[in-house]
Amino acid sequence: MTAEVVSPEVISPQRVLIAAERCKGCSLCVAVCPPEIMELGSLNRLGYAVVRVTDQARCTSCTACALVCPEVAITVLRPRKARQKRENNP
Repeated sequence: MTAEVVSPEVISPQRVLIAAERCKGCSLCVAVCPPEIMELGSLNRLGYAVVRVTDQARCTSCTACALVCPEVAITVLRPRKARQKRENNP
């Protein structure tokens, strides 16, 4: 019996995960997002506006948002190309 390794995209359809408690609402990620799917939303417990993703399906997983985040509050999940190819070509 072997254990199957499940990739993050199978567990969650989200590609961008935001650590709300870390976000300070600087909006650098909003400025660099190529598909323009990020915006500031509700306040976290510290009173900062937390960034949110308006359309996860349009995310290209480019990681620009995560790279510019000074608080390291953004994680971007990238789908595996090999897995996508296997699923599309059985």
